Amino acid sequence: MNTRVTDTVLSVEDLGVDLLPTTGLPAGRVLLQGCSFQLHAGQRLTLVGESGAGKSLLAQAIMGTLPAAMRARGRVRIAGHDTHGQRDRTQPLWGRQIGMLPQEPWTALSPLMRLHTQVAEAGRHASRLPWSQAQARADQHLAALGLATAGRQWLHQVSGGMAQRVGIACASQGDTRILIADEPTKGLDTGACEQVAQLLTNAQQNGQALLTITHDLDLAERLGGQIAVLRAGQIVEQGPVGDVLNHPCHPYTQALMAAQPRHWPDLMPPRTTGETLITAERISVTRGERLIFREADLHIGQGASVSVVGPSGCGKTTLGNVLVGILPPSRGRVSHRADVARWRFQKLYQDPVASFAAQQTLRQGLTDLIRLHRLDPGPVETWLQRLRLSDELLDRQPGEVSGGELQRLALLRAMLLNPVFVFADEPTSRLDALTQRDTLAALCDAMAESGCALLLVTHDPHIAQHATRAQWQIHSQTLIKP
Repeated sequence: MNTRVTDTVLSVEDLGVDLLPTTGLPAGRVLLQGCSFQLHAGQRLTLVGESGAGKSLLAQAIMGTLPAAMRARGRVRIAGHDTHGQRDRTQPLWGRQIGMLPQEPWTALSPLMRLHTQVAEAGRHASRLPWSQAQARADQHLAALGLATAGRQWLHQVSGGMAQRVGIACASQGDTRILIADEPTKGLDTGACEQVAQLLTNAQQNGQALLTITHDLDLAERLGGQIAVLRAGQIVEQGPVGDVLNHPCHPYTQALMAAQPRHWPDLMPPRTTGETLITAERISVTRGERLIFREADLHIGQGASVSVVGPSGCGKTTLGNVLVGILPPSRGRVSHRADVARWRFQKLYQDPVASFAAQQTLRQGLTDLIRLHRLDPGPVETWLQRLRLSDELLDRQPGEVSGGELQRLALLRAMLLNPVFVFADEPTSRLDALTQRDTLAALCDAMAESGCALLLVTHDPHIAQHATRAQWQIHSQTLIKP
């Protein structure tokens, strides 16, 4: 790629996003406004800020992929082409001038193709490589992300973190002048985050500009370049990463830095574990010829609070799925307390978009749930306030809200069922540190009030330490309980 460092490859001037007047939605609401920046060849800009601030909307406006209920205004110029956020002007540039790693790999990857084939297909179509070269390049990128042996697998056979890395490998196949990476390290352990950061920065050697959206301030620091902080649809602070993170000026940026998980207090109040809810006896799980974990014995009682930690792909989600009853063990036995309805054993999914009906408003989904289980609708408003969510979000479809908002709505939905056990699989991975802390505090308080047991999957040892009273680890196919 022959580019000069001074080339302006992306120019955004006074970009805004409005909500169009549609049935049930407030007309003309401003979701994003006044966003301006430039990216030159080889430069990096990282967007951080609270969930729902408009980070992903900004990326969608640039790509021309806003939902039908939204409209972009302002000026967008991509590699010399004025697109103004319009799909018909931007689509011819996809995969050639600009590429995007979307926030949800499950919606971007095909369940009908093996993972290696999907990565190679991206190289063949985006970079016009011969098939043999596309396959070799796919091998190289999968290996760089620690996925050398995963290429033969299907999407449903890998963890959320592994699917995330496959999406990154696909997005990195095209020799685009601009790459937008939306939450590229959510749900990944420290080692995998470093692999992703290295792959993204390697592209800069060819002059590619990088626009990253993340809640991970460590990733922002690792990537370097510029940083912009968004709040309530506006950029409130912008500058070199080191300057902004080490000497934040805006009060929100200062609060964001102070709310990193390592600074949290203990969120789960002390509580005595009560009657047993789940018993697992010598359970083992295999997938094909691969052993995930073996001969685990455990008991989870009322009020228990446990986190499961370990690298991506080690079997954390699999263990939770077995305990909640979604997946049967290959060997051994799992039993649940007999006098409790099975639907009171709940799961919060790592990719919440997969757990909502795509063509149904969120309000209708909650209404159906309340009617089906004859629930009291009163707690809906209480939980909206507790989770800092606007009631008007319920009139949108899942694809019209941010990933962080959808994670909190999934928590609201689960808590309406008065669960006795919640398996929370990276339930706050799409949230900024402030919202993450407050959301987990609300969850922990609700657990303590009701006696509900919590099994939390997380890659962050600080979250495990402050949000639960016990930590388990899966290491070498063995569940370790200190």
